[in-house]
Amino acid sequence: MILTDVYIVLSNVSEPGNAGAVCRAMKNMGLTRLRLASPHPLDLEKLHSRAVNARDIWENAQIFGNLAEAVADCPIVIGTTRRRGNYRKNVSMTPRTLAAWLSERPGPAAIVFGNERTGLEDAELELCNFASHIPVSEACPSLNLSHAVQLYAYELFLALEQQLPVKGEWSPINQAEIAAHVSSITDTLASLGFYKNPGREEQTRFLHDVIARAGLGERECRYFGEIITKAARLGTLR
Repeated sequence: MILTDVYIVLSNVSEPGNAGAVCRAMKNMGLTRLRLASPHPLDLEKLHSRAVNARDIWENAQIFGNLAEAVADCPIVIGTTRRRGNYRKNVSMTPRTLAAWLSERPGPAAIVFGNERTGLEDAELELCNFASHIPVSEACPSLNLSHAVQLYAYELFLALEQQLPVKGEWSPINQAEIAAHVSSITDTLASLGFYKNPGREEQTRFLHDVIARAGLGERECRYFGEIITKAARLGTLR
């Protein structure tokens, strides 16, 4: 499945600001397919003010008379809900688990969000194959609609979109690279006569484990080695 296979479905949405914010949350994370099931009348001026640069998501949204029509063509339908009960589905996944599960399946799939005040009703959840929930503090268990969509959109983006490297992003070096850097460092120390007594093998293991646990990146490890090399050069000038 890819991002364009995912439909975000809002059932009975009533707040224009929320609808606009949902559009922005979707576009932030590469989602483009919005469906609305029996939406309330929405003030477009308020909606557009919250959509910011994502008005195209709203303009291309599909509107259906009810939820059954909105998900009729989707083989996978997930209802989002924090409430459990005898008629509230036996299986529920977190957004992260759901995104990983969807990444291994063909699309399309619909993720359904209920009305801002009531969430998905029992009858609406019955139209879904299973449920998904966001783990939250019991002190305030209800999320704003657009915030909930943002969390799902983020996890879907990470799971379904090919990630491009980000400049400056931390990436720890692997075991082979650690070994090469440690060898260079201990070679420098050996040139200073640091290992006149036995101990290089023990220190090699020590440096290898410390660098691995620290999760040093390539640039950081190279810089560390340069400090040792510079210190060695200063020692020969004395």
